[in-house]
Amino acid sequence: MRFKGVALVASAVAASAFMGACSGGSKDAAPAASSTPAAAAPAAGAPAASGTAMPITGKTWEVKMIGDGNSYKFDPADLTIKAGDGIKFTVVSTPPHNVAFDVAQPGLTDGAVKAQLDANMGANKIGELSSPLLLNVGDTYTISFAGIKPGKYVFNCTPHLAMNMKGTVTVQ
Repeated sequence: MRFKGVALVASAVAASAFMGACSGGSKDAAPAASSTPAAAAPAAGAPAASGTAMPITGKTWEVKMIGDGNSYKFDPADLTIKAGDGIKFTVVSTPPHNVAFDVAQPGLTDGAVKAQLDANMGANKIGELSSPLLLNVGDTYTISFAGIKPGKYVFNCTPHLAMNMKGTVTVQ
């Protein structure tokens, strides 16, 4: 029985790595700058059309994803940013890591906010409000908080949730 569990986990990680490798594209959720002129973007705090990713218009903050075998954490674990800013998550040690937001948390009960954050996370996700697994040290994933209403948003690392790898971002 124990061997089957290990084989199942190994298969899931291998399948995830294969799907990530075959999906192509960037791990960064922020859209690339376009060389063609576009219509004026809405203000950083204004919601875009549902399902339309909004680019980072402010500062990009860095959060490190750290694990040492005994403890796992985001550093910093709590961050206060402005609407329009972005967060770049970087794997520093002991992957795999990801960034996931609990859809049942108070800030995401507003369907428009949830849809905007999900769109800002890009198409390369393993589920709603859940980034892909980052499998290598140095891998990054960037999320735009443009169009996100002020509030507190709790995130976690799904593979290390049981080890309390959680953080919060407060959007002003």
